[in-house]
Amino acid sequence: MARLTGSVCKLCRREGMKLFLKGQRCFSEKCGINRRDYPPGMHTRPRKTTDYCVQLREKQKAKRIYGVLERQFRKYFTEAVRQKGNTGENLLVLLERRFDNVILTLGLAKSRFDARQMIAHGHVQVNGRRCSVPSYLVRSGDEIQVVGKEKITKKATEAVEGNKGQAMPAWLDANPADLRGKVVQLPLRTDVPHPIDEQLIVELCSR
Repeated sequence: MARLTGSVCKLCRREGMKLFLKGQRCFSEKCGINRRDYPPGMHTRPRKTTDYCVQLREKQKAKRIYGVLERQFRKYFTEAVRQKGNTGENLLVLLERRFDNVILTLGLAKSRFDARQMIAHGHVQVNGRRCSVPSYLVRSGDEIQVVGKEKITKKATEAVEGNKGQAMPAWLDANPADLRGKVVQLPLRTDVPHPIDEQLIVELCSR
C-alpha cells in the first residue's frame, strides 16, 4: 500500500494552512507552519498564479487532508461523477465516509495516521466483524468499536481524552466510554469541516 513517508509539516507549509495531519501537535507551538510560514524548498520566490495552479492546489489540499494518493482520488472522482447530484459534493461525501476518517472524527485516534494504523492492524470492528481496510466506505447504521489488547484500548482512551470537547457531526453518534461509535446517517456537504472548494477540483478533473 502506497503511503506518504516524508515530513507532513511540509505539506501544510506548501498549502499555506494547517491541515492538522499530526493531531493535537498541530495546536501546539511545535507546529511546523507556526515556525516557518513559507513554502518548503530553496527557491520560494513568488510565482504567477494561474487558474490551473489554483485548481491544482485545491485538489492537492483535499488529497492531503484525507490521506489519499492520485490513483485513489481519481477513483473517488469517477464514482462521484457516476452518482446523481452535484459531483463536487458527492466527492467530498465519499472522502468523508472513509473508515479512517470516521475513526478520527469519532475521536478514537490522535491523528489520521494513528487511525489508519489501528484499522490496518485489525483493532477496529464494524458491526462486530474486524475490518482492516482504511478506505472502506461506512454506511448508515454501521456500528464501530475499538477492540484489542490493553495497550490498544489505552491508546484509544488517551485519544478520546485528548479530543474531548471537539464537536461531533450530526451523522455520527459517539460513545467514548465504550470506545464505540455509530453512523446515524450518511454525511451531507454541510458536515464536511474542511475549507475545500470542490468546484475547483471538479473543473480540474473534468479537463
